[in-house]
Parts: sequence; structure tokens; C-alpha cells
Amino acid sequence: MIRALSSAASGMNAQQLNVDNIAHNLANANTAGYKTRRAQFQDLLYQNIIQPGASAGQQTFVPTGLQLGLGTRASSNEIIFTQGSFTATENPLDLVIQGRGFFQVRQPNGELAYTRAGSFHLDRDSNLVTSDGDPIEPQITLPPDAQTVTIAPDGTVSYKQPGQTSAQVAGQIQLAMFANPAGLDSIGKNLYRPTDSSGDPQIGTPGGQEGIGSLLQGYTEQSNVSVVEEFINLIVSQRAYEANSKVVKAADEMYQQVNNLSR
Repeated sequence: MIRALSSAASGMNAQQLNVDNIAHNLANANTAGYKTRRAQFQDLLYQNIIQPGASAGQQTFVPTGLQLGLGTRASSNEIIFTQGSFTATENPLDLVIQGRGFFQVRQPNGELAYTRAGSFHLDRDSNLVTSDGDPIEPQITLPPDAQTVTIAPDGTVSYKQPGQTSAQVAGQIQLAMFANPAGLDSIGKNLYRPTDSSGDPQIGTPGGQEGIGSLLQGYTEQSNVSVVEEFINLIVSQRAYEANSKVVKAADEMYQQVNNLSR
């Protein structure tokens, strides 16, 4: 019965974490570039009362054994990097990555971070920056009087100035790709930073032969959260939490019966 209480308690804790993860996904259902997280669990250690395959006789073995588990625990909440839907905007500086890859962002501390959110703007110095004012890497600077900004699928940024008929090139956007993007560290503000699990970034040209996706101008990538799927997961998690709480109640009633034997 002690095992039943601890196992049920671990199940309740696991489902509470699962609900927390679902709540975070639903809160970011309309966050551009957000990637949903999927909670994963694993069973805990087992008490081997009878080891499977143990010798039962001189030439016989126990076919199944007797093992009692000690519950569950959360092992990870993996980031699912499936493509989100595209939404057309009026901003020519909005970009989406069709395929794999991340935009590079230079943070105020000088370190690089990576994002799928391609909603960009111009700062007071006409640098291409994120909504938080962090410049992209490599830095793209447009003249103050730039008109008709065009961003090609390969990341080439060009513009026209008043009185000119030919376009000028301001630079080229480079994208980063990771061997294991699910291993990236989320730091908020739609930004990620590499870890030993994700591997080092591989920098390349959009649409190049490295497998990096191409760019599409005038669109933003929406969250890939499926609200319907998250609500289904929420119902399943609620029922699992309720079932574990009933196990706690049943074990407590059994303890009560044992205590009444001495009376």
C-alpha cells in the first residue's frame, strides 16, 4: 500500500506537469514562430520480487517474474519543429522560412540567439531588427530613403531609392541549421540558443544545398499549436489525474481497515 501511495502521487505530479505544459502551449497558440512542446514520461525503478528468467529448478526458469514499479516521472518536453501556417501581412520586412533553419539574432550581450519568428522592423539607424530591437546577423542596413524593399528567396535584400531605376543590394540574410533542433535551449522572446545536444549551428544561404529552407517575403509563420489536440490532451490528463487520486483514496481506506484490526 505504501508503494500504491507513492506511485499514485508520482502519477499526480506527472499529470500536473503535463497540464502545465498544455497551458503553456495554449497560451502561445497565437504567438508567431512558437513551436509546441510535447511532455514525455518514463516509468521509475522496479522492485524485483522475482527476477524474470531466474532459475526455478535444475533445468527450468521463471517465465515472467514479479516486478512492482514505483510510478512515473517527467523525462522531457520536446520541442516539435513542424511548420506553422503562413499569414500574409502588409509589412515587406516580414519573412517566413519555408523548411528548416533559423534567423540569427545578435543579443545585447553580444551573443547570438536563433528564432523562427520573422517579424522584422527598421530601427532609427535603418538596421533590420526584431520586435525587441535586436539586429539580425549578418547586419542588414538600408538607407533612410529606401523604397520598394525586396527580399529574395535566397535572402538577398535589395531596395530602390527615389530617382533611381535600378535596385541596390543591401546584403544577404544567412540562416542557421542544427542537427538536433529539439535540443535547443528556449530563453524566451521566441529565441533559442545552442546546447551540446543541439550541436553547433551550420550557417548557410537560404534555399542552398545544405538543406536550409528558402525565404518568403510578406508573410509570418504562426504557432504550430493545435488547439483541438491540446484540449484532447488536457481531458486525458485530467482523467489520469483523477484516476491516480482515486488510487490514493483506495490505499488510504485500506490503511484505515488495517488500523481498525487492532480495535
